[in-house]
Amino acid sequence: MSATVTDEDIAARAVDVWKVYGSGEAEVIALRNVSVTLKRGQFTAIMGPSGSGKSTLMHCLAGLDTVTRGTAQIGTTALTGLSDRALTTLRRDKVGFIFQQFNLLPTLSAKENILLPLSIAGTKPDQAWFRQVIEAVGLSDRLEHRPSQLSGGQQQRVACARALASRPEVVFADEPTGNLDSRSGTEVLGFLRNSVRDFGQTIVMVTHDPNAAAYADRVIFLADGRIVDELHDPTSSDVLDKLKSLDAAGPADEPFGAV
Repeated sequence: MSATVTDEDIAARAVDVWKVYGSGEAEVIALRNVSVTLKRGQFTAIMGPSGSGKSTLMHCLAGLDTVTRGTAQIGTTALTGLSDRALTTLRRDKVGFIFQQFNLLPTLSAKENILLPLSIAGTKPDQAWFRQVIEAVGLSDRLEHRPSQLSGGQQQRVACARALASRPEVVFADEPTGNLDSRSGTEVLGFLRNSVRDFGQTIVMVTHDPNAAAYADRVIFLADGRIVDELHDPTSSDVLDKLKSLDAAGPADEPFGAV
């Protein structure tokens, strides 16, 4: 029997979340009555077939998209009903983001890109923490380089360092190795894994890659907008087998108005 999760354990949570786009014949149900709690200090991967709702779930949990019904929260803060300004502040102060496309500003150096969110917030970096993060991502000799002078793997490591610079409560990573070769992808995943082990960071990653998911403590599987299974301490073969089994699952037909 699993231990009770306290408020202090919660990094992010969805409770009875529906996400619906459009209406009538154009209605698309991306999430169907999804409830999940993501614990602090864990590396969680979200997986599922294309169109299963995995990116939508991450966006709702991160406050990048609103829910149609139900509640989403970061820590103990409910996102539903927050003003745009309050939501922006919460994302800035409590959430880090890593995207497939790196999203670095080409005119800024690696160091400037890493510190950009803090600069926008008018906050000075914790120098000891900054040095620790830079050492962890192996960028000490690349800080003055611009993105065009860095490899794809180095650019993504800059993005990882930027996500961690403010010591956020949770980092959301959307296909962070999708544009990287296998060696660079392994380096980035190793850094994310180590940030959980060494820094107590919370990572939530959307991925389609079983090898990437094997770095996680927990893998959540979605199919047709529902959470259908999960694995703990997975291997890549465990994940691959589970994904294959999802192909046999029939589509959900429960309409949004039915609950």
